[in-house]
Parts: sequence; structure tokens; C-alpha cells
Amino acid sequence: MRGSPPFLSVARGEAGTVSDAVPKPPVLAMQSLAISTLTICGIEELPSHSVRRVTHVLSVLDPDLPEIDTFGTYGEHHRVTLRFHDIIDPAEGKVHPVAEHVGQILQFGESLREGLSERVEGHLLVHCHMGISRSTAAMLALMAQNDADAGEDEPFERLRSVRPQAWPNSVMIGFADEQLGCKGRLIEALRRHYRHQLKAQPQFNDWMTTLGRGRELEMAV
Repeated sequence: MRGSPPFLSVARGEAGTVSDAVPKPPVLAMQSLAISTLTICGIEELPSHSVRRVTHVLSVLDPDLPEIDTFGTYGEHHRVTLRFHDIIDPAEGKVHPVAEHVGQILQFGESLREGLSERVEGHLLVHCHMGISRSTAAMLALMAQNDADAGEDEPFERLRSVRPQAWPNSVMIGFADEQLGCKGRLIEALRRHYRHQLKAQPQFNDWMTTLGRGRELEMAV
């Protein structure tokens, strides 16, 4: 997702733009993954997290974007990179998100679970270009995968706590719903999430319209 909406200039603590003047909110845990810190961000925010002991990174990037040098300043970490565009309809010259991409995200989640006994704590950072659509969909899939007993709305509530401006890519959530056996429940929860976001941050309406994401706005109706 390209272009910076006006509400992204607000300083955030743990999950948004880091600011020394803004207190950090409580750290959220994914206990089943032994990950004590969750972060979602955009590319421009990556340098601010280099000193925060990130142990695992999931990068979701445009296919033609050069490799990101910032990770050379991070400490030792495990990183997985996926490359596809943030679109919900096929477009010429664009790489559409497909089921295999979400399958790789869930495999990443399984690897975190398998490494449970090898670490005491961890810091998972998931990012895309802006930290709004692809990365939040990926984090939501990981949350739903590892909190299978929770209601479908709970992962979205946790997602908003980590990244208040989250607008997950609906195609990715659809694949996650199918692969996790949610039988449409995750999609219905996404509708409620969109509705919540439009009420809390009405700017999304104009922005998503401009980006050609009208189908997602219709899901909120």
C-alpha cells in the first residue's frame, strides 16, 4: 500500500512510529509462540526498531523493491521475505496475493511454534511498505493460527492494539480463513473490523476509494 494518509503522522509507541515523547503501550504476548513483543510497521519505521532486539522478521514487499539495507543494523534475527503487491483484484504487471503466499506465512508461524523450547522471549516484527494492509493481514493470520480457541473478533481487537491503523488485505484474510478452517468466520470478523475502522478513522473511506479498494468498503456495510 503506497501513499501516506494524514492519520499516519500520529506518533505511536510499541507498534507505530516510535517517539521518545510518547509512552509505549503494554507489550502484547503471543504465549503459544513464546514471542513477548509484537511489532507491525512500515519501511520508514524500520530504523527505529534496530535497537529493540528483534528476533524474527516477516517482510512482505513489492516484487520490484530493492533489498532493504536497514536489517544490516539489526542484531541476530531470523527473517522470511515474501514479495507480492498490495492489491485485491488482478492487475496487469502486478503480482496478486495467492494462497501459497498465505501458506508461507502460516509455515512461518509453525516455525515460531517449533522454536518454542529454544528461546525464553522474542520480538516478532512484521512489516510491509506502510504497515497497514499486507503486514496486518499477515499478523492477523498468525494470531488466528496460534489462538485457535479464541473468538474470531479477538485477534482483530489485538491487532488494533498493536497497529491502530490496521486495514488488512481482504484477499489474504480470505485465504487465511480457508487454510485455517474458519469456514467464513474470519471474513465476517473482517467485515466488523472494517466497520470499526471506518467509524474510528473516517479517512479510510476516501483513501481506500482512491486506491481502488471499494470492495472492502462495501464489506463494512
